[in-house]
Amino acid sequence: MQVYNVVKFKVKPGQQAAFLDAHRNGKAKWPGLDRGFIIQTGEQTFCLIGTWSGQDALVAARPAMIETLNTFRAVLEDQGEGRGITDAVSGSVILDL
Repeated sequence: MQVYNVVKFKVKPGQQAAFLDAHRNGKAKWPGLDRGFIIQTGEQTFCLIGTWSGQDALVAARPAMIETLNTFRAVLEDQGEGRGITDAVSGSVILDL
């Protein structure tokens, strides 16, 4: 069963290039990731969307994802309301449109 994860980020002004560079050239090639995308949702806001073969693959990749996050943590802003610097959700596909 395919699983998706979505992580929202708010990047500090002027740090968009550093944020994107932290994911380029295989830096975000986590074990089990089928495909990943970063979309820009606002001037400083982005979402990373990953597709995984299953929940076990996503869980197994978390340490590698945290390692990547640690390389660009300084360019992120707290999102407020207790979300911290990342706001992540994941789940299984229940309807393929």
